[in-house]
Amino acid sequence: MTNFFTHKFRKKSPIEIVGIIIFGAIFITGLVILLGFVIMWLWNWLMPEIFGLTTITYWQAIGVFILLKILLGGCGSGGGKKSSKNSNNECKKGSKTDFSKWKYYDKFWKEEGDEYYKQYIERQSNKEKEDTSDLDSE
Repeated sequence: MTNFFTHKFRKKSPIEIVGIIIFGAIFITGLVILLGFVIMWLWNWLMPEIFGLTTITYWQAIGVFILLKILLGGCGSGGGKKSSKNSNNECKKGSKTDFSKWKYYDKFWKEEGDEYYKQYIERQSNKEKEDTSDLDSE
């Protein structure tokens, strides 16, 4: 995980890093606020008419979201199913949060990364040339 952050913030100044953190905090806060209002709006629009339930407040909508996250969250499996360590590891193996292989990243980049990156850029520029030549021939 350390190698991941080292790579992502390699050429960033401390001011840029602080700015990214502040922007991220503001973005997440805004997303939570928006999500609360969306849940409240949907509940108050649908539930009283369909099931005859009462309307809810914003904080109750946030509570409903947290309750659903606890009950249904976690890699798409139910909250009560297989709470062993193995099922959690199986879930992370294919996920984007599996950083176990990042320990090899710095060594790879130093040994082979630059060359592979140059080959990739070359392939992309050739692909663009082919695309423009195909358009010209039509």
